[in-house]
Amino acid sequence: MEHDELDGILRKQDEIQPSSGFAASVMEAVQRESAAPPPLPFPWKRALPVLLLAVFAVVVVVVLAVASIMLASREAATLWAPPSSLFDLIPQGRFASTAGWIAGALLTAWVTVTLSVRLASGRA
Repeated sequence: MEHDELDGILRKQDEIQPSSGFAASVMEAVQRESAAPPPLPFPWKRALPVLLLAVFAVVVVVVLAVASIMLASREAATLWAPPSSLFDLIPQGRFASTAGWIAGALLTAWVTVTLSVRLASGRA
């Protein structure tokens, strides 16, 4: 194929014609879309309390993490003595604090699951 033939092919401009029924099918689709009901709005009234609770929980976790890091750095500065028995490894005074954290975690998990089930079933 020579350059003249290729130039002739490229210069040739044919008008592009739509296939038969194309305009009718497009107009039918436009009418179908305009007749469809509007999409359902997002239920912000139900989601907002959960979002606020999640933000509050994240803030509490960050504050507690910073406080525990500061407390750990203060305790690390003191001298550490090795335990004399296995009973020294069990935190005596902090047991109530540990039990409180466990109870709080269980309560948080229960509340989260209960709210999720209620929101999913529509009984909120």
